[in-house]
Amino acid sequence: MNLGLNPAPQMTAVKIAAHTQRIDIVTCVAVLPIHDMRIYAGEVIVADIFTGSRLVLGMGRGGYGYGYEMERLGVPVAETRARFDESLEVFRALLTREEVAWDGTLYKFDPITVMPRPARPGGPRMLMATMCPQGIYHATGKGYTILTPPLTGDIDQFRAQVAAFRRAKKEMGEAGRDLILQASRAGFVTGSEALRWQKLQQAQEHYGRLNNMYTGPSLIEKGMVRSLPRSQSIEELAENILVCSAAEMVDRLGAFAGAGVDVASLVLNFGSSHEETLETIHRIAEDVMPHFRPRAAA
Repeated sequence: MNLGLNPAPQMTAVKIAAHTQRIDIVTCVAVLPIHDMRIYAGEVIVADIFTGSRLVLGMGRGGYGYGYEMERLGVPVAETRARFDESLEVFRALLTREEVAWDGTLYKFDPITVMPRPARPGGPRMLMATMCPQGIYHATGKGYTILTPPLTGDIDQFRAQVAAFRRAKKEMGEAGRDLILQASRAGFVTGSEALRWQKLQQAQEHYGRLNNMYTGPSLIEKGMVRSLPRSQSIEELAENILVCSAAEMVDRLGAFAGAGVDVASLVLNFGSSHEETLETIHRIAEDVMPHFRPRAAA
C-alpha cells in the first residue's frame, strides 16, 4: 500500500551502501510476526555484510497497517505479541549461536545453522520501534535503542515516552550507558508562510491515510490508502510536527534535546516531490544540523 512503501528494505540498504561510505543505514521497521526467522536471519546477515556492517535493523510488532496487514497474511492480531516475543528470541539465537534447535509454541525445529555467519557477533545493531511508554520501558531494559513512531501524539504522551526510557536506562546503570532514545517526527523546512501552509495540508492528508490504517477502518483500493477526515486540526498538527522555518526547527529540536531525546528522526516523505524533498534535506544539513553536536549511535 502507498504508505511507507518499501517491500524490500534490505535491498534498499544495500543500494544506499553502494553509493555512500560512512552513514549508518537504518531500516524501520521489520514486522517480525510476518517473517520466518530461519530465512529472515540469513537475509539480514547478508545485507549487513553487503553494507559493510553499517546496517541498523529496526524491529517492531506491527506497522501502520497493523490489523489490515496481519489479517491478509493470516496472522491473528490477538497472537502478535506472543509471536513477536518468540520470533525475537529465535532471531537473536540464530544470529548469536552457531547451531540452534527450538521447541517453542510458534517454532519447532531440529538443529540448524544460518549461513553465512554474521560479520559481527550477534548480527547487526538493532533498535526497537514502540510507542507506548510501558513498551519503551521494557524494550530499553532489554538493551535496545528506542525509536518512537512518527505519530502526532500530544505533549503528555511525549513526556511519558521520555520518562519511561530514562527510568529504564537509569535502572540499567552502566549497562545502559550507550542506549539512545530516537524520536521520529514529520519535518520540512519552509521559507515562507504560504509554503508552510501547503506542507501542513499535505501532512494533514498523509496523517488522514495513516489514521485510516492505524486506528481506522483500513479503507484501501488497489493499494491506495484513502485519506479520512481527522479530528485534529491543522493548527494542532503543526504543534506536533516540525514543518517550519530552519530557525524554528533549531529551537524546537533544542527543546527535544532538553527533554531527553538523543536523536531526532525526520520523516520527509509525506507528499512532496522528489526535488522538494532533496531541497529540504539540504536545508536541514546546512541550516539545522550544525547547531547540534553529532552523537554516534550505540
